[in-house]
Amino acid sequence: MSSVLQPATTGQQPSATAQYRPVSSHLAIAPPVSVVIPAMNEAENLPYVFRTLPDWIHEVVLVDGNSTDDTVGVARALWPAVKVVEQHGKGKGDALTSGFEACTGDIIVMIDADGSADGNEIVSYVSALVSGADFAKGSRFANGGGTDDMTPVRRLGNRALCTVVNRKFGARYTDLCYGYNAFWRHCLDKIDLDCTGFEVETLMNIRVVKAGLRVQEIPSHEYLRIHGTSNLRAVRDGLRVLRVILRERSNRRALRRRAPRSPMMNSLPGKLS
Repeated sequence: MSSVLQPATTGQQPSATAQYRPVSSHLAIAPPVSVVIPAMNEAENLPYVFRTLPDWIHEVVLVDGNSTDDTVGVARALWPAVKVVEQHGKGKGDALTSGFEACTGDIIVMIDADGSADGNEIVSYVSALVSGADFAKGSRFANGGGTDDMTPVRRLGNRALCTVVNRKFGARYTDLCYGYNAFWRHCLDKIDLDCTGFEVETLMNIRVVKAGLRVQEIPSHEYLRIHGTSNLRAVRDGLRVLRVILRERSNRRALRRRAPRSPMMNSLPGKLS
């Protein structure tokens, strides 16, 4: 088994006495991994979610969105050391932000609580990060990925929005609105999340590109929600995603207009002050 160290981009190196966690038969890591799970009334789905989580992760942070079922009780029974964060606001973006703040790991993984994501894939995300990526972005449409839970309307909308982001921000994404991602903790200092809804994944994807972070897509398979119904609404949330894209594009242009001119430019003849 080889030992892979945390890359120097984080500004930290594990000490000689750091505890290495076996991740696979050929990989061990020192950086602790936190998994954030936003959940609201997902008690029936949590047994599957927790069953697929690898035992080498450092901590699980469950953000409870004021559930009326036994979501918290089930989580504690399944993972006694789970860290429960009570969400005071509303929306997935707000829940994730609260969860990120509670994490103590160097690597943060975000995963949905509806049973649609396989926790066994976390090894692929972590492997990409310790190999040099800043942000490991799940993709259902990368080679090897797939989805059982996307209507034709959502598929078309996701493709269209993804195309817009790629053209406007110079990205090369194959998927835009997917909630299975992982990143080094230092990325949070550069992307400043300030949205509350399902558009949070799009905002993250745009801002990591704008920040110049190294992104690697990870093929992922999305399964059907096991129990209950999703709070996602294709048209409503699609419009929210579009507004985020337009806002980020507008902010980028405004920053360029406000950028100070160099003294050399100001001194050139014929330039207006």
